[in-house]
Amino acid sequence: MSPPEKNASGLMDLPEAARSILDQWAGSLAQVIESMTDQRPQIAWNPGSGTLPGTTAAGEPLLWWEQPLRGGRDLTVWVGAPRAVWEHAGTLTLKAAGLETVAETEAKNTWFEILGQSLGAMARSIGAELGREIGCDAGSERVPDANLVNWVTVTMTFADAEPPPCLLVLAPPLLSALANQEPAGQEPGESNDEDGARPEPAASRTMELLLDVDLPVSISFGKTELPLKDVLKLMTGSIVELNRGVNEQVDVFVNRCLVARGEVVVVEGNYGVRIQEIASRHDRLRSLR
Repeated sequence: MSPPEKNASGLMDLPEAARSILDQWAGSLAQVIESMTDQRPQIAWNPGSGTLPGTTAAGEPLLWWEQPLRGGRDLTVWVGAPRAVWEHAGTLTLKAAGLETVAETEAKNTWFEILGQSLGAMARSIGAELGREIGCDAGSERVPDANLVNWVTVTMTFADAEPPPCLLVLAPPLLSALANQEPAGQEPGESNDEDGARPEPAASRTMELLLDVDLPVSISFGKTELPLKDVLKLMTGSIVELNRGVNEQVDVFVNRCLVARGEVVVVEGNYGVRIQEIASRHDRLRSLR
């Protein structure tokens, strides 16, 4: 497979499948940030031109993340973010979770978590295009080869900030696979099966194992705090007033993490909860503190 060629203007002729995947990734990245901060940034991408820049237009270094993809040969994506992006996104997320001050390392690690979730969604989109399961292997901080020309700029506009653009680099084998609409690692002209049909993506064996894992589910009707002297006075018939009204929703916890809220119902003589609301990422993070 030969990598996509650049057009006369010097911009990369991205395969239609790659353009679709980048559009989906931009939406996934915005959704991940919104789920963590309740603020949805505007994200757009544009093809780059020429040699991959090593810094921003202002000469500031980029924080690079290399994400290898599992399911084909040499499938890799790199994302380089200027400090203004990863620091703002990480700080915004952690403050939404209730932290008043955010250290640089915490902001950077939170940015990597945001990237990891969005690139996981990208891997699934690539798998749908190639007709096979594509996943994410362990990523790391690593700068891509400066000779790579398969890159795009990614602008992220927040409600209170418009930082310099990020860079996203696609490895040539990945673009070649998408251009040929064939599973990565397969030679051109090879059929997927006897009648040439594309196979359905294989089910994840890891997920199959996880589906049988038992998790504790608990319902919280409310909380309160009592002085130790009042706790020692508790006896049969004592009433403890909670901080929740009788008509308010109760919290549903799975493995001690808030996942939903609902109303108490009675089902064939047993108590139950009718789910009315799925907890936001912000609420889940706060429940784990």
